[in-house]
Amino acid sequence: MRKIWCLSLLSLLCMASVYGQKFADGRGEIRDIDVVRGENSLFVSMTVDVSALDVASNRELLLVPMLRGEQDSVQLPFVIVAGRNRYYYHLRNTSVMDEVILERAGKTGIINYRAVIPFESWMSTATLVMDESSCGCRGEETGEDDRVTLFRFEPKVYTPVFVYLPPDIEPVKVREVKGSAYIDFPVNRTEIYEDYRKNPVELQKIRQTIDVVRNDPDVRITSLSIKGYASPEGTYANNTRLAKGRTATLKTYVRELYHFPDSVILTSYEPEDWFGLEAYVDRTNLKNRDAILALIRSEMEPDAKEKVIKSTYPEDYRFLLQNVYPGLRHSDYVVQYVVRTYTDVAEIRRIMKTRPQKLSLRELYIAVQDLEPGSDEYNEAFEIAVRMFPGDEVANLNAANAAMVKGDLKGAARYLDKAGDCGEAVYARGVYAALSGDYDSAMRLFAEAARGGIAEAEDALRQIEEVKNDQFK
Repeated sequence: MRKIWCLSLLSLLCMASVYGQKFADGRGEIRDIDVVRGENSLFVSMTVDVSALDVASNRELLLVPMLRGEQDSVQLPFVIVAGRNRYYYHLRNTSVMDEVILERAGKTGIINYRAVIPFESWMSTATLVMDESSCGCRGEETGEDDRVTLFRFEPKVYTPVFVYLPPDIEPVKVREVKGSAYIDFPVNRTEIYEDYRKNPVELQKIRQTIDVVRNDPDVRITSLSIKGYASPEGTYANNTRLAKGRTATLKTYVRELYHFPDSVILTSYEPEDWFGLEAYVDRTNLKNRDAILALIRSEMEPDAKEKVIKSTYPEDYRFLLQNVYPGLRHSDYVVQYVVRTYTDVAEIRRIMKTRPQKLSLRELYIAVQDLEPGSDEYNEAFEIAVRMFPGDEVANLNAANAAMVKGDLKGAARYLDKAGDCGEAVYARGVYAALSGDYDSAMRLFAEAARGGIAEAEDALRQIEEVKNDQFK
């Protein structure tokens, strides 16, 4: 099977620096900004190009790096680029501390700025800025302050790559539609009277089921299966005759109506629907429900069961006879048909919205090939696929990926439970764990997927390791 992959539409967060920032009306430039976090320290370095600055003799330019968080801030050692008089003034009169860099304008071209400060947790989302101000001969500020953003700290987060699997090709698309009809027959008779009681409605149900399939030019009916059931009252022998005869009568009715060959219509019968009776009784609140269920499930002969229920629990029996037994006299039918193959993407998408049951998993997969991964239509195709094939592992895997792309982790978990244990499913569970913040489980699953040959798992492992390393203590 061939794999495809797509990047999540989730935002990719990483450390982001701003290079080549200008200051002093474009005459100065800050380049090569680098910020590295050690175990307990933050290292800041940059190149400050002041070669084009023209600072008057009695003036100076202050460059003050600041690390600013939401509520906290810290000033780094600042830079003074001074004109001639101001430069010598500082040398004679100012105790220039080690953390202040004093440079003379016109004599200095490049300043290699380096600073180390203790690291604090709030700095993980801080912004490094440079405040700029000019001063006159008496130290008074003579212009508006300017601020340049140098570096934004953005913590690393996991950005998944989703691996979708193309389903196997379905050589012959066999589909079926099922139904039950409750045909009323006169007592002990097997003939069908079309206008008898509710027969017009029940016979219409059968015709409508067949017509929907039969009138579709894309399908071919391969079989129509009919199974007749009788209820348990009366003798088993007579109910056998009734179930068999009524099923044969319904077959004749359908064959004459549609002129199906005999080979297309398959019939079977169940003389007494004890399984149906058991299901009905199990859902009721009969006074002797448990005792009747025990009799139904016993190994007694059918006639003996019915006799004991009738004689031992007459009140409950009357209820069953009036309210339950009529529903046990039914004919179940299954129309099986073959659907042609579709290759045109536009046609597949049209059918996907009207009769998705006609499509194979592979055809639904074809429908997404030129769609934007993560788009509504893209996700819808995978959701339809898993609705049409709820037990298919590939359908569940792809639906889980589509759910994770749109942030539906609850839905993804439900699909992943039925996605099987192939390498791609293990990898998808790793993605789910990572998106849920369970990085330990994610690393274990990615490692397992990598051993299974899933190439994307190696990068996922690297990402998770970086995320874990970037988490601050």
